[in-house]
Amino acid sequence: MKRLHMHVSVPNIEQAIAFYSTLFDSPPAVVKDDYAKWMLEDPHVNLAISSRARGRGIDHVGLQVDSPDELAELATRLKAAGSTTFDQEATTCCYAKSDKSWVTDTAGVRWETFFTHGEATAYGEDEVIPGDMQPAAKACC
Repeated sequence: MKRLHMHVSVPNIEQAIAFYSTLFDSPPAVVKDDYAKWMLEDPHVNLAISSRARGRGIDHVGLQVDSPDELAELATRLKAAGSTTFDQEATTCCYAKSDKSWVTDTAGVRWETFFTHGEATAYGEDEVIPGDMQPAAKACC
């Protein structure tokens, strides 16, 4: 089953945790000094917030999948549609180890499709720059 993913950049992590915990009537599943994540069933969404992204607001959206095969299927569909993807294997991002495929849609929105296969102690190592889909140093997502 696929899960919608949204990553929101926030100016104050504590205030944002309080807001989203109230909105979803649920505490986050993961809390770090600069990051929090809710894995909700209703709505079926992986909402992540951090104080690390480039600007405030929606940083990127995506689809979280349950298997490498689902990830490959989505990446194949995007490539068949003529989209250029940036694929990452065994990357560390948002305190997790994942395989990913990134694409920018026709409106310039960055989409991340990913399969998470482990936890990590660091926030991340790779960043995808909007528009050019090339990695840059320091952050992820």
